[in-house]
Amino acid sequence: MEYMSWLWLGAVILFAVVEAMVTGLVAIWFVVGAVLAFVVSLFGVSATAQLTVFVLGSGIALIATRPLVKKWRTKDVIPTNVDRLIGMTGAVTEILTPVGTVYIDGKTWTARSMDHTDIDEGEQVRVCSIEGVTLNVQQVK
Repeated sequence: MEYMSWLWLGAVILFAVVEAMVTGLVAIWFVVGAVLAFVVSLFGVSATAQLTVFVLGSGIALIATRPLVKKWRTKDVIPTNVDRLIGMTGAVTEILTPVGTVYIDGKTWTARSMDHTDIDEGEQVRVCSIEGVTLNVQQVK
């Protein structure tokens, strides 16, 4: 085996180790390309041709598996009961400076003023979004 074959074999191992260490798919396509380039190098093809096979092989592997990877990475978002609070209105029970509490849907929630202004106790607010267990609210005018 010539030095380019060793180089491609090293690349296969390196990309495979990187892929094994990372939780997402980041190097599997390069493993495919490096394997193809390694096989081509065994036939004594020029380094330029080997590099071309590596790039094309990796690109084709990426294009061929992209729909599968996209489907795998895009998990179904399951809405929770808290999502229904978005758009609801409630009353401030502890002044928002800009964080305080609001009473919405029969429960007291930690809330943050979206525009970072103080909202007095008793004022009406509308839920715009939710971050963790904190409601992002705006004052209803």
